[in-house]
Amino acid sequence: MGRIIAAHPRIGLKSRGDAFTTLARSIVGQQISVKAADAVWGRFCLSCGELTPQAVLRRRATTLRACGLSERKVEYIRDLCQHFVSGRIDPARFAVQDDEAIIAELTDIRGIGRWTAEMFLIFNLLRPNVLPLDDLGLLKAVSLHYLDGEPVVGRAGRDRVEALAGQWAPWRSVATWYLWRSLDPVPVEY
Repeated sequence: MGRIIAAHPRIGLKSRGDAFTTLARSIVGQQISVKAADAVWGRFCLSCGELTPQAVLRRRATTLRACGLSERKVEYIRDLCQHFVSGRIDPARFAVQDDEAIIAELTDIRGIGRWTAEMFLIFNLLRPNVLPLDDLGLLKAVSLHYLDGEPVVGRAGRDRVEALAGQWAPWRSVATWYLWRSLDPVPVEY
């Protein structure tokens, strides 16, 4: 880990905006290229004007689909908005909640799974000890740097990564971020 950190000086993790915008952008970007996601996101922002749950809910589904969102993503975005408007998701509570409580709240939103919730914890809330065991980049980097290229496969492989990551606690998010940098030096923004 020391070599990886030394190879990437003067860069670090920064929060990526407010909770609603971060989660909406993660839904928009699912299963499409970064370039396509940026284009759809730009049209979405222009269409909505103000990026608040209330403003997005005022837009017709056809207007949102015209931005490049699939019918399913429109449903997901609307469910996200409803969670914020109803108070089921309240970012003010995040400061006193543990990671698993936040993950449980976020995965109650249609279209948000554990991986997205973990990315939110890392990139929005800057939680220091998140280990996203379903992240392919993390698994690839661990394979490369710690397992002599042996692929991480199945539950047994993830258990092995989790055991190895015990030495990074309570900074597993930081270790993950540096392992990502070892594969791609340009930080991705979520």
